[in-house]
Amino acid sequence: MKIILTKDVENLGFKYDELEVKPGYARNYLIPKGYAILSFPGMVKDISEIMKHRSKKEESIIEKSKEIEKKLKGLTLQVKAKVGQGGKLFGSVSNKDLMEVLNKKGISIERKLIRIPGNKIIKTIGKQHAIIRLHKEIEIDFNFEVVTY
Repeated sequence: MKIILTKDVENLGFKYDELEVKPGYARNYLIPKGYAILSFPGMVKDISEIMKHRSKKEESIIEKSKEIEKKLKGLTLQVKAKVGQGGKLFGSVSNKDLMEVLNKKGISIERKLIRIPGNKIIKTIGKQHAIIRLHKEIEIDFNFEVVTY
């Protein structure tokens, strides 16, 4: 079933993307929640017109994301956490914790744009990896370290 997203949906796509999804997913989740609408030929034409007008905005988003990428490359992030025996954390480190550390460093990024591959949360100290998806064309890989207080 072809749909057009009306909002950014994590792990699926960005606003105004035309996607092919399973009918049950579209009917039972995306459309009732207001995340998508059905794709008709007239809608696709309207969306292409909107995308033409958004091209300047897209360019500014790409420029900002390149600036953030430059800042991240020169930055060594350390996330502090309480640790018990054997290097296991009390609790975990999630994308929310990474967002807070990045905000303290002067880089404003929403929590939903930060992805930790695999488990989505980190439960051990040491070097870790995360991905920031700022734009549908730009994903920034960065490394950080989980350290003890």
